[in-house]
Amino acid sequence: MLALLSTAVLLAGCATRPASPHGGFVERQVEVAGKTHRYQVFVPAGHGRGRMPVILFLHGSGERGEDNQLQMKVGLPPHLRQHLDDFPAVVVIPQAPADTEWTQEAGTIALAALDASMKEFDGDPDRVYLTGLSMGGYGTWELALQQPQRFAALVPICGGLTVDWTDQRPSMVAHSVAEASDPFAEAARRLKHVPVWIFHGGKDDLVPPVQSRRMDAALRQAGGDVRYTEFPDANHNSWDPAYATPELWTWLFQQHR
Repeated sequence: MLALLSTAVLLAGCATRPASPHGGFVERQVEVAGKTHRYQVFVPAGHGRGRMPVILFLHGSGERGEDNQLQMKVGLPPHLRQHLDDFPAVVVIPQAPADTEWTQEAGTIALAALDASMKEFDGDPDRVYLTGLSMGGYGTWELALQQPQRFAALVPICGGLTVDWTDQRPSMVAHSVAEASDPFAEAARRLKHVPVWIFHGGKDDLVPPVQSRRMDAALRQAGGDVRYTEFPDANHNSWDPAYATPELWTWLFQQHR
């Protein structure tokens, strides 16, 4: 598990915002272990009229850096731009520094950004959701394992728990269950109380779909509340069709902790 680091939040323009008929993005920053990390937050239309659900989105490997922009180009942020005025949740969009993993130190940054956004934007603690793609799919499982009582639902996309299918990026594994004889069964045991909808591409040649198939099977065996959608013709990009699935959002916003 990640070491717990003390955090200090640095907010820009954090005064209470009046309810707005339009959604949009704002930039924020958080200090973790003495270093400042910038992130983005999607603030939905109508914010200020009561507690809002909050989604933490974890990007993939190609969006790592420090510009606070790359993570806006792939996955959930483009979907949000198409639904600026009707997407009903605050979305926290951190950026992992180069050469880091959500399953390691970057996860601390993500959780610090989530904590800060919950306070600033009056997030509903019973409706906090976690989703991510590829490296962020691995991060979704890891952060949920670290804080199994926090999230009301999980949406991991083209992710997994192990990397025994390649000799690359061993650091990407879900460290919380890495020492278990069966990491999938152990993760399912710890997370069977959390509703999960898993997505993967059937032709994914970067993260094999067997990663998600095994997690789906393990959750079902453990009695978990799990849905699995595999797009048979999709390669690694299963996030665009996943986030474009209307039923996903209906299901997600029905979930309460």
